[in-house]
Amino acid sequence: MTYLAGTDRTDLQSPHVTQGIAALQRKFFWLIGAAGAIVFIEPSPFELAMIMAFIVMIVTGLRLPRAAFPLIVLLVGLNIGYSVSAIQVMEKPEVIYWILTSWYMALACTFFALTLVDDTAGRLDALSRGYLFGALIAAVAAIVGYFHLIPGTEELLTYAGRAKGTFKDPNVLGAFLVYPAVYCVQRIVDSSFWPAFRSACALLILSLANFLAFSRGAWAVFVGSAMLAVILMYITAPTNRQRVRIILLASLSIALGVIAIIALLSSDQVASLFEERASLTQSYDVGRFGRFGRHLLGAEMALDYPFGIGPLQFARFFTEHTHNSFLNAFMSGGWLSGLIYLILIATTLLLGTRAVLQPTPWRNLYIIVFSTFVVTTFESFIIDVDHWRHYYMLLGLVWGISIASARYTMRRRAGLAP
Repeated sequence: MTYLAGTDRTDLQSPHVTQGIAALQRKFFWLIGAAGAIVFIEPSPFELAMIMAFIVMIVTGLRLPRAAFPLIVLLVGLNIGYSVSAIQVMEKPEVIYWILTSWYMALACTFFALTLVDDTAGRLDALSRGYLFGALIAAVAAIVGYFHLIPGTEELLTYAGRAKGTFKDPNVLGAFLVYPAVYCVQRIVDSSFWPAFRSACALLILSLANFLAFSRGAWAVFVGSAMLAVILMYITAPTNRQRVRIILLASLSIALGVIAIIALLSSDQVASLFEERASLTQSYDVGRFGRFGRHLLGAEMALDYPFGIGPLQFARFFTEHTHNSFLNAFMSGGWLSGLIYLILIATTLLLGTRAVLQPTPWRNLYIIVFSTFVVTTFESFIIDVDHWRHYYMLLGLVWGISIASARYTMRRRAGLAP
């Protein structure tokens, strides 16, 4: 295992070797992004891609920066709390699987945090392009299934009249499509005509699949992430001309989106399900034991269980799961996991905000990561994101890019960075 603490690899290798290794590493980041779209089978291609990328990064050089230690400590503490609380219900196989998955998510998060410290722009670009490629596959599959374009695929690609594509759950499909959709928005703003046109076509496909998933959370996260990204791009734009372009393209996108929704609602099938799903509150949200009622009851209950009740046990008391990642941390791992999760998210948001304000070569791409992470974090108050692969990927990316941005800023002030 090769750890190059405090030293750039470019100082230790010839430019030719460095470029060759960097190209290989970027290919595996592209593969990780693309493989993340196929998750209806276990183990998924994402896990296989992660294993291969992890091996390649260790063999070719993986740094362990001191700035990443707090993240590792928080993730380990979080999962120790989960594991200790799970002892009381460890006889259940699904609990063991949940714990192993949680540790795996922590490992994946750490991987992204460590690897994005170096070659930040190149690896993030490769990961984003791969993510977009995979998302288009998932989106096309969702559209094909919803409109029955290939006979016999409806059961595989849809659920309860909602598109799910290559995912097990329409809600997760919609959430997964947010990052590449906002990435397309950023490319439309920054690119010349033809690249922007291709990105607009990709955005149309992703948005249609997101809409057909009929996930209120995914709709809100996409709109919120896109708005936050546009605002940050406007604030950090280097010229007034660029700001005008951002305003014009954002306005045009909104107009085209409204037109597309109106066209889709001309279908009775789409309009009926949209009317049902577009309601701010569903029957399972309201009442004493509805989603929000369970949040209040669960918060009171958490005070009486310092060691939690164990993973997946909340439904034994309230018939449904927590649908709140912060509450779930307290219930599944006790006060230890609950407090650590709060600290983890708060620290990530603070680091991420500081990094997005620092001018770096990768800031435009990082704005997409940060915007999607922030809005998805707010969504986690009403849904469980604890085992969403792309959420922990975003969490790790924020840490890795924040560390890289801080180092770049220090080097720039010292006159060492271009």
